[in-house]
Amino acid sequence: MEVTTVAKRSPVVFALACLAAVAMMFISEGSYRQAVGTLDKLGMMGAARTNIEALERNILVAETAQRGYMLTGKRENLLPFEGARTQIAESFKFLRGHYVEDSVATELVDKLQSLTDSKILKLSVDIARHEEGERKTSSEIVLSDAGREHMNAIRAISVELLELEALKVTASGNDLYATLMVGRIGMGILSALSLLALYMYLRQTFALKDQQQEAQRLVGVERDRLEVEVKQRTAQLTELTHHLQTAREDERNRLARNLHDELGALLTSAKLDAARVKSRLAGTAPEALERLNHLVGTLNSSIALGRRIIEDLRPSTLSNLGLVETLEILTREFAEGSDVQVHCALAPVSLDADAELMIYRLVQEAITNISKYARASQVWIGMAEHDGEVKVTVRDNGVGFDTTTNQRAAHGLLGMRFRVEAEGGTLAVVSAPGQGTLLDLRLPELRIH
Repeated sequence: MEVTTVAKRSPVVFALACLAAVAMMFISEGSYRQAVGTLDKLGMMGAARTNIEALERNILVAETAQRGYMLTGKRENLLPFEGARTQIAESFKFLRGHYVEDSVATELVDKLQSLTDSKILKLSVDIARHEEGERKTSSEIVLSDAGREHMNAIRAISVELLELEALKVTASGNDLYATLMVGRIGMGILSALSLLALYMYLRQTFALKDQQQEAQRLVGVERDRLEVEVKQRTAQLTELTHHLQTAREDERNRLARNLHDELGALLTSAKLDAARVKSRLAGTAPEALERLNHLVGTLNSSIALGRRIIEDLRPSTLSNLGLVETLEILTREFAEGSDVQVHCALAPVSLDADAELMIYRLVQEAITNISKYARASQVWIGMAEHDGEVKVTVRDNGVGFDTTTNQRAAHGLLGMRFRVEAEGGTLAVVSAPGQGTLLDLRLPELRIH
């Protein structure tokens, strides 16, 4: 899911999440910087304590080296004295930089440096006098209390500085704990906000999911209702088609009987009357005889036309000769009236009258469509019975068509399909541009007697 989609669907959740993320970043960064600063201060305080302690220790080292030199007279004993002086100078340099913003500590450092310088100077003077010959005995050097007051004063100031550093360490520790506590509280609040945002997002997600499921359920119910309605409408259309076809065939039968009984009788009677008149006028009126001959020919043509119309309305051969012979006559007349070669492979089948009439009409409609649209040169018509099923096929090598698009003969094919389904069968249409067309009709076993 895209970020913009989440922002549009859950603006409050998105705002809370962004706020929590930004606040968490600021709190985390602020706590880190403050903690690092406090730790740096603690480190500097530790270094200051170390240098304060190193001052006192180096003063003692210098005093010890001075006494060792004066007791033994060896110059190598003065090496620690020089090292201690260097370390003392470095310690004071660090302390002055460390206490540059602290006036109280700076004043103590000044006093401490003054005492230390005085102590180192006193030791250096004693060393110089010793070198000039003013030598004291070992007991005088060891038992001498010279410089004790300096050392006590140095220790006192060092203790004050250490106490100041201890107070600063305590304050910095408190600051560090406060920083950690603020970060802890802030992270807790942000975690609560994050959980709240997650809860709101999940609630909206579940609500949306419930809505989708409800919508899917409603769509399913509507789909089922539409499927039932479509099935009902399809059944109604099938029944209506069957009813209309039956009514049309009944009307054709009635019209064929009327034409056969009434019109046929009238035409036959007129032909007989014309024959009687012709026999009486024989040799007397040539012009009248010529007119009568024309009238008799017209009556014969009318009788033949009536017979063709009657056969089209209700093929008498279907009930007199059977389905195979009727289809052969139909295809033969179609081949004679067109340039199309028709190949028939028709086998007798056992069907009721309605099913036979349906097959006849389907083949009749198929060859009519072939003559109008297919531009075919050959047609194959087959009928056979296999595995309790009647199969009828009509295939041509015409131009074909795309079955997914609307065609001029689509309504005819749709009518064929409804007629076949009304008889309990199925009709498949297979075609493609340039590959001809195949009609495949199947009637189920229960239609077979």
